[in-house]
Amino acid sequence: MKRLTLLSFLLSLFTISFAQIRGNEIEVLVTLDREGWTYKCGEQAKFQVQVLKSGALLKGAVIDYKMGTEMYENIEKKDVVLKDGTLSLKGTMKTPGFYRLTVNAKVGGNTYEGMATAAFEPEKLQPQTDCPKDFDEFWSKALKDARDNVPLESTRRLLPEYCTDKVNVYEISYQTNRWDSRFYGILCVPTKPGKYPCMYKVPGAGCRAYYGDVYQASRGCIVLEVGIHGVPVTNKDSFYKYLQNGPLYNYWTFQNNNKDEFYYKRVIIGAVRGIDYIASLPEWDGKNIGVLGSSQGGWLTIATTALDKRVSCYAPVHAALCDHTASLKNIACGWPHYFYYDKNSRDPKVIETVKYYDGVNFAKRITQPGWFSFGYNDDVVPPTTCWATYNIVSGPKEIHPYVKTKHFWYQEQYDEWLGWITKQMGIK
Repeated sequence: MKRLTLLSFLLSLFTISFAQIRGNEIEVLVTLDREGWTYKCGEQAKFQVQVLKSGALLKGAVIDYKMGTEMYENIEKKDVVLKDGTLSLKGTMKTPGFYRLTVNAKVGGNTYEGMATAAFEPEKLQPQTDCPKDFDEFWSKALKDARDNVPLESTRRLLPEYCTDKVNVYEISYQTNRWDSRFYGILCVPTKPGKYPCMYKVPGAGCRAYYGDVYQASRGCIVLEVGIHGVPVTNKDSFYKYLQNGPLYNYWTFQNNNKDEFYYKRVIIGAVRGIDYIASLPEWDGKNIGVLGSSQGGWLTIATTALDKRVSCYAPVHAALCDHTASLKNIACGWPHYFYYDKNSRDPKVIETVKYYDGVNFAKRITQPGWFSFGYNDDVVPPTTCWATYNIVSGPKEIHPYVKTKHFWYQEQYDEWLGWITKQMGIK
């Protein structure tokens, strides 16, 4: 017993010490000369580069940098020596868009990155994709076929280890667009009898376990989180790593040359049928469903809201899968950048298929209130596509860029996101 106690103590010390490794002594700061990093077309955006060591300018720092229109930077310099640790650069655009400077400092055999992205009249950006004439017919038929021929046949299993005195937690499932093809998820329901609004969380890319949002549910709402891959969401992490790197590797490309067989068709139908599932819950208040997600989940938020008017509000963050074909015109395109990297594989069938799954074409059909956010430094989901998608939404909307963020969140951004949607649904 004493040996076990000592071993546990030593392991805890190792864990604590490991957790204390944070940040870097070297920082690459890239800033702009204007609050909000926003300019009029034709104006000069002034970039200031600083390489710091322990907060002081690092004299003689060596950097590489590239700059230009987002995803199409056309100026590149290598091995630039900063005598005093600083560098000033300028950039401009004649048309609306984003202009990015990325800097890599090479210090002690390591590379440290910094970037800043200037916006030029982003409120005027328009998406480049076009909409298939039968877009509405295609999705109306797909949903009708699923609902007419495949009942939800939902399941609900209590997870006692996740429950609290205020919230019951369940693993749930329901059928999507064919027999035995299911979405699995985690449902959190307040234990106090009553009718509640529902917060519906749709997932970012990948495959993972879910544990439920007990905190939000304890405030007085139902919370449903779903996975999209047709597997239970309570397995060990090793199972999802296997799927991610094996059978589901690059799943976003599966059958993307066929609009009826594309992997994301089942995903969108499953996400919308999540609204059917919520509507079947006796605990739901019958009027409030707030959909939210980031990246792939931001796109699913937009698609679900467009296809089901029972959604009362929605909040996408750095929404992916928007304006796929923009790269055919050398303009920044949304993740997963289908036509950006390999210009020799621009299959006309893929080009036509992805238009049925473009977040832009869903966004055009939204009338419910929405809250959008993203970062100007995002190098996964371009702010060009996020702004352009926001601009074509006709319903009530708000936009809240957090300009320095890349493909991640600031705490304030996350808090504002949840604060907005809970206020919309009357959650205190």
